Amino acid sequence: MNEILSGDLIYIVLFALGGLAFMAGPFVIVYFLSPRATTRQTSGKTGQAIECGVPPIGDAWIRYSAVYYLYALVFVAFAVDVLFLFPVALVYDRVFAWRDLVEVVMFVGTLSLVIIYAWKKGVFEWTRRKPTAPNS
Repeated sequence: MNEILSGDLIYIVLFALGGLAFMAGPFVIVYFLSPRATTRQTSGKTGQAIECGVPPIGDAWIRYSAVYYLYALVFVAFAVDVLFLFPVALVYDRVFAWRDLVEVVMFVGTLSLVIIYAWKKGVFEWTRRKPTAPNS
C-alpha cells in the first residue's frame, strides 16, 4: 500500500514542480532577455511613468468618442460568437444534422443583422472631430 501511495506522491510532486516551472519560467526568460539599466535614459525622470521608453505626450485624461466603445463592443461580441461556432462545428452532423444546420444559419443570420444594424448606425465610420478650445 505504501508503494502505491509513494508512486502517486511522486506524480503530484512532479506536477507541482512543473507548475512552478511554468510560473517562474517567463520571469526568468524576461530577466535574461530584457535590456539592462544602461540602455534607458532614466536620469531625472523618477516621477515619470515610462512605457516603451517613449516620453508621454499630452495629458492621459483624454475623451474618447462613444463610437470607439461601440466598435469595441461589436468586436467583443463577435469574438465571443466565434467561440460558440467552434464547438458547434466539431459536433456538427453527429445526431441532428438538419437541426444543427438551422441553428447555425439562425445564429449567423442574427450576427449578419447585427452587422447591418451597426453599419446603418454608422458605428464603422471613424470620423475625427476637431477639438474645441476649452473656455477659460
